[in-house]
Amino acid sequence: MSTAYLFPGQGSQFVGMGQDHYDSSPSFSEMIDQANEILGIDIKSIMFDGPEDKLKQTEFTQPAIFLHSVALYNTLSALPDMVAGHSLGEFSALVACGALSFEDALKIVRRRGELMQAAGTSNPGTMAAVIGMDDDKVEKVCQKASEASGKEVVAANYNCPGQLVISGYIEAVKAAVDIAKEEGARMAMLLPVSGAFHSSLMEPAYVGLKESLENLNILTPSCPIYSNFTGRPTSDVEEIRSNVLNQLMNPVRWTQTLQNMIANGATSFIEVGPGKVLQGLVKRTDRKAEISGHQ
Repeated sequence: MSTAYLFPGQGSQFVGMGQDHYDSSPSFSEMIDQANEILGIDIKSIMFDGPEDKLKQTEFTQPAIFLHSVALYNTLSALPDMVAGHSLGEFSALVACGALSFEDALKIVRRRGELMQAAGTSNPGTMAAVIGMDDDKVEKVCQKASEASGKEVVAANYNCPGQLVISGYIEAVKAAVDIAKEEGARMAMLLPVSGAFHSSLMEPAYVGLKESLENLNILTPSCPIYSNFTGRPTSDVEEIRSNVLNQLMNPVRWTQTLQNMIANGATSFIEVGPGKVLQGLVKRTDRKAEISGHQ
């Protein structure tokens, strides 16, 4: 009987996120106020009041979701046997298992958001969701679209069986969407994102984050953390450092992460953070899994 704690990534944000907890929990509100001081920006008002267009900017979205998740986790009497986070959520998971301090993680998440937003501007790209098609078929669709357009499009998020997000140059992603529809995908649609995350177009962010990560103080976690980059558990400090960097230009192996957690004894999953996206992905990966959440 093992409990896995999961932390959401970009796309789970909404205006007003965390305000109810801020009004009712002293420890939650203290952490939010502390974040304002650490970052030197009013992240609290962006979370609570928006506007939505500002909250959706990657440089603000990432610290907002991280902050909501970690401050909420801090209010729980949580004893995880294993942790994982989806893309950005991997940093929340690293705080939850004691590998990163709140302050260090908040600063690097803010830096990551700035770098990814800048990379999306300098290397314009996009992403698309492909539903109802096997992973290997989607990979072949990406290959065909890349060859046809002369531009890269790759698998970016293996979210659950039958749901894969692709990423790359705009014309290549559009070509892949058309091919996926022709080849029987139930749905293939462009996503409203500011860049081609988890692809080679994030190389400028990779270079910038590598420098920030080199001096980051990472401690041995209190339980295994499952990496987006490998889908497998680790407690090794240098492997953690390498994995959170490599996930920027490589796919999020979330399907494999959940399958490996289940194979290693996870019987209960708890999502902590805004939204319920990960609860849905757990259910679509294993209908028998017990899943709950704290929003």
